[in-house]
Amino acid sequence: MKWLRYSHQGQVGLGQLVGDTLHVHQGSLFDHPQPTGVTLLLSDVEVLAPCHPSKVLALWNNFKAAAEKNGWSAPQEPLYFLKSPNSYSHHLQAVTRPQQDVGRVVYEAELGIVIGKRGRDIPLEEAAHYIFGYTCVNDVTAVELLRSDTSFEQWTRAKNFDGFTPFGPWIETDLDCSKTIVTAKVNGRERQNYAVSDMFFSPQELVAKLSRGMTLEAGDIISCGTSLGAMPWQNEAVVEVAIEGIGTLSNTMKESA
Repeated sequence: MKWLRYSHQGQVGLGQLVGDTLHVHQGSLFDHPQPTGVTLLLSDVEVLAPCHPSKVLALWNNFKAAAEKNGWSAPQEPLYFLKSPNSYSHHLQAVTRPQQDVGRVVYEAELGIVIGKRGRDIPLEEAAHYIFGYTCVNDVTAVELLRSDTSFEQWTRAKNFDGFTPFGPWIETDLDCSKTIVTAKVNGRERQNYAVSDMFFSPQELVAKLSRGMTLEAGDIISCGTSLGAMPWQNEAVVEVAIEGIGTLSNTMKESA
């Protein structure tokens, strides 16, 4: 089941996507939204980010192939950072490159776990009940900023420029992650292709471990990290993050004015 937010004739709404038809609902996405009987064609609406996360928790070093190639040790616990609301952007929204002195900007195709209800210290055996669904994420990074100051790694600055977290185009509630493949194409050329099953921590483990001492809210997203193939994102290049069973998130890099 695919859920999305949209804009149509100046109105923002919520709907369930069946084929190319959007079945409009009212109420909260995470609290039993009700159908209105109104339908719209997907081609007639602007697709917005499917939810409003209070936070995005993004993983680093969560894939075995990338760790092996880079000589990283297997993490004992999930290694993550936060992405702020100003960084959120949606399907087909252009990402504006920051000022020139920021240096190279890279794309990272990732699976996003969407939390469906509030929880803290969630037991592993209950974690699946807190997952509403899954979405596509592009974790954009100003990679040269990370270690530009040898005294302090700048994860917050490098990851949180305006528009640096496109996600969507919708949330899929029925996905078998054990068989899911994540790809990234740049101007139609495949650059990333990896299996979600290569993660050190499964979606359920991530939900359980990240909720230790920290409340996860409905709509929050855990971005599962990326594997091999992330590369610099050039101006005017179109990056498509595709996940089997979900769909394709597409964004273009634009030069700052």
